[in-house]
Amino acid sequence: MTTLACRGYGNRFLPCSSLCPGHTGYRRSVLSFLAQMAIQEEKFVSKEEYEAVVKKLEEEKAAHAQTKGLLAKETEKLQFALGEVEVLSKQLEREKQAFEKALSSVKNKVLTESTKKDKLITKCNEIESHIIKQEDILNGKENEIKELQNVISHQKQIFRHQISDFRIQKQQENYMAQVLDRKQKKAGGLLSTRGFKGLGDK
Repeated sequence: MTTLACRGYGNRFLPCSSLCPGHTGYRRSVLSFLAQMAIQEEKFVSKEEYEAVVKKLEEEKAAHAQTKGLLAKETEKLQFALGEVEVLSKQLEREKQAFEKALSSVKNKVLTESTKKDKLITKCNEIESHIIKQEDILNGKENEIKELQNVISHQKQIFRHQISDFRIQKQQENYMAQVLDRKQKKAGGLLSTRGFKGLGDK
């Protein structure tokens, strides 16, 4: 260890070390210590502040525990809800399959009924077409009948006129025959009278 001489008390030169107040190293140590003390003072927290921080930490721990408990309850509810959803999903799937099966059956039945309906419609259309044709034929026959009725009516009128003319002619012929017969009888009577008279004269 190196011993230095420094001016001590009474302006006398004495052996000196780093702990000497007048030595430069000592001053640096003091300054470093003071700086550390200042830093410690800056970092120093009062008891009230410490207790407030601890109390706040405890409150946060309690709130966290409460939140954790609520989370556990909600998780349990969620798991229960997920189980219900799974059950309902399976039930829905079964109902869906049953519905699709029933729908397929209904579609097949509707298709069958629709085919029957189409066949009936086709048959009805054919019958309707046949009826229309028959009606046209009947209308034609009715027109022919009307024409024949008109012809017959006209012929009746002609026949009536002919009968009337025939009756008149017959009456005229009868009348003429009667007149001739009378004339013949009258002429015959005259001849007989003349004959008797001639025989009387002889």
